[in-house]
Amino acid sequence: MSLWFKPYTLEEIPAASGLQRHLGIELTEIGADYVRARMPVDERVHQPLGMLHGGASVVLAETLGSIGSMLVVDPTKYRCLGQEINANHVRSVSSGYVTGTARPLHLGRSSQVWEIRIVDEGDRLICISRITLFVQSLAPTGRDADDRRNSLSGRTQEHVP
Repeated sequence: MSLWFKPYTLEEIPAASGLQRHLGIELTEIGADYVRARMPVDERVHQPLGMLHGGASVVLAETLGSIGSMLVVDPTKYRCLGQEINANHVRSVSSGYVTGTARPLHLGRSSQVWEIRIVDEGDRLICISRITLFVQSLAPTGRDADDRRNSLSGRTQEHVP
């Protein structure tokens, strides 16, 4: 059984843009409980010693966690925003491709936690990352909207019925 809000195909996921496109990150698979993408290891992602830059691994991890989080919720009612990400870099790689696979560890009403494993072409672990995302309800209307704005800004406001 799939954990996604609805069945998705790769073609339904918005095309890569910005940093994702610049680094050549390509979504390759949507499984029953995971999303997978690959990224080339070339001069775009090398650090000065010619190895994969840790920041590029984090970009791949955040891309996958963000995509996965949005596939779980009703996109007409919620959006998911990254709150925290960490990464442990355990092996270096200097060429070829790395592949990231994101799976949820926690899917709550207001937060999600995803684990992303990044491996090289020999299936050796390169990086393990975890991202926490806030699940935000899209703009409520009327009094609910005023209450939400005030609670976010720390202000209180009296409402006249």
